[in-house]
Amino acid sequence: MSLYEEWKEVSDIDPAEDEKGYKALWNEYLTKETAFYEDILGKKQDVVEGTISELAEKYGVTPVMMAGFMDGISESLKSDFDNLEELEADTQVRLEIDFEKLYYNMVGVPAEWLYDLPQWDDILTAQRKRELMKASRERNTVVKKEKIGRNDPCPCGSGKKYKKCCGRNA
Repeated sequence: MSLYEEWKEVSDIDPAEDEKGYKALWNEYLTKETAFYEDILGKKQDVVEGTISELAEKYGVTPVMMAGFMDGISESLKSDFDNLEELEADTQVRLEIDFEKLYYNMVGVPAEWLYDLPQWDDILTAQRKRELMKASRERNTVVKKEKIGRNDPCPCGSGKKYKKCCGRNA
């Protein structure tokens, strides 16, 4: 079983069945994840590389939890990271982080404990953070299309009622 598959299994705890285990796992994960991002952002380190075991040791986590970090950051990289399912302890990885994409994705989750880190101030301007926050929130806004009534003019411009034109087969 790959590290990623183990991570999926471990992180899929049902809080109704094991509330203590669920809280313990996620409290530890979120604490370690915050430290991970504080380090990377504090150093303005946009490239992280090494084996999964080396990175896990560096950040004080298990290789399985490192696979969880990889899952979380995978959509914020400059190039796609396709082999999550194949991660093993000795897998060599090179993560080229796109800080704007990372901030955008953190806002979209929303992970305020991460996108509010003070280390962001040295990487993105306040204006750029506002722009990314606005773009992320717009992405998550659902816009309902105006419903066309049966007796309204057809939007195709034919001049007929919708029910006699494009709405006939609807």
